[in-house]
Amino acid sequence: MTDGFGRRIDYLRISVTDRCDLRCRYCMAEKMTFLPRNAILTLDEIGIIADRFIARGVRKIRLSGGEPLVRRDFGDLARRIGRHIGHGLDELTLTTNGTHLAEHAEALYESGVRRINVSLDTIDPKTFSFITRGGDITKVFAGLSAARDAGLAVKINMVALKDLNDDSFLPMLEWCNAHGHDLTLIETMPLGEIDEDRVDRFLPLSYALQQIRAQYDVSPIPYRTGGPARYFSIEGMQVRLGLITPLTENFCAGCNRMRLTCQGRIYMCLGHEDHIDLKAAFREGGIEAIDGLLDRALASKPLAHDFRIGTDSSASTARHMSVTGG
Repeated sequence: MTDGFGRRIDYLRISVTDRCDLRCRYCMAEKMTFLPRNAILTLDEIGIIADRFIARGVRKIRLSGGEPLVRRDFGDLARRIGRHIGHGLDELTLTTNGTHLAEHAEALYESGVRRINVSLDTIDPKTFSFITRGGDITKVFAGLSAARDAGLAVKINMVALKDLNDDSFLPMLEWCNAHGHDLTLIETMPLGEIDEDRVDRFLPLSYALQQIRAQYDVSPIPYRTGGPARYFSIEGMQVRLGLITPLTENFCAGCNRMRLTCQGRIYMCLGHEDHIDLKAAFREGGIEAIDGLLDRALASKPLAHDFRIGTDSSASTARHMSVTGG
């Protein structure tokens, strides 16, 4: 699949649910209203749509949410999509907050998953509880231990948050290195209305990189995972450091992604509201209705997102990240 700007689209991110057991301050409002069950795709429908994307040339699928592991029978979906690995699909991956990972790590490996991203913005229990509004970090640590025992490679995703974790980049990097995890730092993105002003929390990753470079030599490397992160090696460490900079350094020229939401909508860009409703088309016209809509989605994919941090907390899009998927 190729979009109107000549970019090859071979990566699909699927949100299997908008629900999550945490309420991270930069991601959600404290009191969220989640979608009713009849508004979201069944797992069978997700599997069928994934089949069509793979048939059209998608080589990598990432399952996400919300928190994907809170959806009942998630394992059935992972096994269904995982059967395509080596038969059109190169890789199946997962993004999770880690709180249910201990229960699912072995089954994920058996489904063909070999790499996962775990969202973890601090290793301090009190700060973690504050950011997540009551989350228990010991569950995440148990999940990480289970992932290692199951043979899953782990990359930690850490959102840079001013006055919350801006003194923790070096400790997190050293902790990741000690535990065999890679680390990706991410600038907070203006998605969905939340209870705080994002301007107060936004931190450019140049600030984090400056802290790290004060202690270690940092060198760019050609390593890529298919996403937008730029990777670096750290002198004396095995950990790879990734940077995702949607606000300070646009990466859209190399975009290879589409997103399928739990509502069955294709979003061609995380930062735009334009979408195509696959659920309605599939339920009315079956599998044959999907391909034509994929062609329309490719043709309408924008050149770049429109993320910005201004003088207030207004979001670039009304929908939360949990609906679109990470």
